[in-house]
Amino acid sequence: MKKIFLMTCGLAFGFSVCAQEAPLKKIKDNAATVVKNQGQTGTCWNYSTTSLIESEEMRKGMGEFNLSEMFPARNVYIEKAKNYILRQGKAQFGEGGLGHDLIRAIAIYGAMPQEAFQGVTGEIPDHSGLELALKSYLDTVLTKRPIASNWLAGYEQILNQKLGTPPANFDYKGKNYTPKTFAKEVLKFDANDYVNITSFTHHPYYSTFVLEAPDNFANGSFYNLPLNEMLSLTKSAVQNGYTVMWDADVSSKNFQQKKGYAMLFADDADVKADVLNPNAKEKAYSPELRQQLYEDLTTQDDHLMHLVGLDQSTDGKYFFKVKNSWGDVGPFKGYIEVSEPYFAINTVSLVVPKAALSPALKKKLGI
Repeated sequence: MKKIFLMTCGLAFGFSVCAQEAPLKKIKDNAATVVKNQGQTGTCWNYSTTSLIESEEMRKGMGEFNLSEMFPARNVYIEKAKNYILRQGKAQFGEGGLGHDLIRAIAIYGAMPQEAFQGVTGEIPDHSGLELALKSYLDTVLTKRPIASNWLAGYEQILNQKLGTPPANFDYKGKNYTPKTFAKEVLKFDANDYVNITSFTHHPYYSTFVLEAPDNFANGSFYNLPLNEMLSLTKSAVQNGYTVMWDADVSSKNFQQKKGYAMLFADDADVKADVLNPNAKEKAYSPELRQQLYEDLTTQDDHLMHLVGLDQSTDGKYFFKVKNSWGDVGPFKGYIEVSEPYFAINTVSLVVPKAALSPALKKKLGI
């Protein structure tokens, strides 16, 4: 995530905007859990992908869940620490991450409901000072060779103090579970049910590559699609009842959470209006422009959200309905309508349920 955005991504938003009626026609609105507030944390990757898992549980008829975000956040910090130590401090270490980190955390450590583990700071978390404390500890560990064999125990003490100590087991609806048995038996979770998608021209299409983004500390691989196919996949997935984790650049003036829209405005006057017009003219997009903005570092993986629906303006433009994790912000109460041009230019990566891919696309990707 861009440093300039961490202040935005990590703060609890307390402002409000006068409600306005969305002048959009609903095409598809998929089930999603309540909007949450990530507070003073940089763990949007966690909130967005946890929301994706919760929606998948509802889509599959498994019920509605309120899953703990702090449990996987703590576990991913452990994975980051192991990576940082083995790379002798020459690795990304911070609050940021990507959607596949949440998927991997559940696969390794399991999951638990919010009622079992919320963390020490309550419903709206505050991780002020956590990253600094953890990294300082790891840098101290690396000053002595060979490093202490019990270094992880000291690291976990910091996590216990600042995030809390998760229970080894817990009761849920009258039965006792461990995090792993809860993920397996209750959620029926399988990490193989999800795929990572992106679209860039500096790697061959229909192949996989390790996405060059700072927060990809785990070196996750992504399937590379032509831009038009990434757009088509997202639309068809939503129309067929699936939701999508969306990783994007949101630090531009065109991302207007307080006003309810993210659009690739062609005229600065349109973005400055008190109430945004979804029919406003937008700039053209192309794979070449998308690539240019990524390579000159204009587009970066600032923030991750949950794409749950598809709408259309009166002039026929498509908008993706996106659930954010900044609390009840803007005219759409924590949601934002993202235009197709904005999505095309600013998307960094997606996590998509594998079942949402057509047989033809799976064949192209060798899935």
